[in-house]
Amino acid sequence: MAKERKVEEYLIGKVKSLGGRCYKFVSPGNNGVPDRIVLLPVGRVCFVETKADGEKPRASQLAVHREMARMGVNVWVLDSKAAVDDFIREVTAIGVQAP
Repeated sequence: MAKERKVEEYLIGKVKSLGGRCYKFVSPGNNGVPDRIVLLPVGRVCFVETKADGEKPRASQLAVHREMARMGVNVWVLDSKAAVDDFIREVTAIGVQAP
C-alpha cells in the first residue's frame, strides 16, 4: 500500500524526467484545492490530487474538482505509482517527450 507522500514523490520524479515541473499548490483560505500543479512542455497544465492507495478525495476536494470541471479544467486523482504511470501516458499522448 503506497503512502500519499510516496505517490507524490513518484509523480514529481516522473514529471521532472519529462522536463516538466510539479509545483505544490497552496491556496490559503481555499479548502479542497488539488495538491499539485503539473507543468509540462508544450504548454500542458494539469492539476493533480495525490492520495494514499485506495484513499478517496474529501467532500471539500470533490466540490473543488466539480467546480474546476465546470470550467473545463481537469483534475487527476492519483493514489498509486500505477495511477501516476497512467497519468503520464495520458498527458504524454499529446507529444511531450523527455528532454
